[in-house]
Amino acid sequence: MKFIETNTLEKIHNRNLDISSYIIDDEHILLTGGFKERNLITVYERSGEPIEPNVFHHMQIQLIVKISELKIVDIHSKIPGAPHDDVCREMENCLAKIKGLIIAPGFTSKVKKIAGGIKGCVHLTTLLLSMAPAALQGYWIFGARDKDRKENSEFDIGEYLMDTCWAWRKDGLLAKNLKNKRIEE
Repeated sequence: MKFIETNTLEKIHNRNLDISSYIIDDEHILLTGGFKERNLITVYERSGEPIEPNVFHHMQIQLIVKISELKIVDIHSKIPGAPHDDVCREMENCLAKIKGLIIAPGFTSKVKKIAGGIKGCVHLTTLLLSMAPAALQGYWIFGARDKDRKENSEFDIGEYLMDTCWAWRKDGLLAKNLKNKRIEE
């Protein structure tokens, strides 16, 4: 398939994830996540009643992460808007049990075990699972603020990244460079 230019097509739906990291103190960052999903055209209920363009899913999550180990020390989630507001809001706290988890390999399966399927909200879970890699970026940027920084964290960035993608495969160039750097130190 070739890449399709969309500027002449009618856009009917949009899903946005917005994730940001903030410094709380020398040991913690705050990750905020927002999930908004919109229908961009008028659609119709089975009854024929029109639904005008609007935001129909709106989810928010805040995570406090202990930076040295990427441990979730607190979480708060909200559902400001959903197609079935009252029923959906019953799941606002479905992610509470992830408090204490470390964002590391296996995190996705643990989250799905805790809040997957009927135990949670697929949209909150989607947002949380998108926030996990952003926590790693927040970690890196938090440390990279200091040009004279030394690697002194309990958290090993190289081990975290290993085999997460093609670039960080164990037999790839980045992994070999990291291994050589460790040997030199």
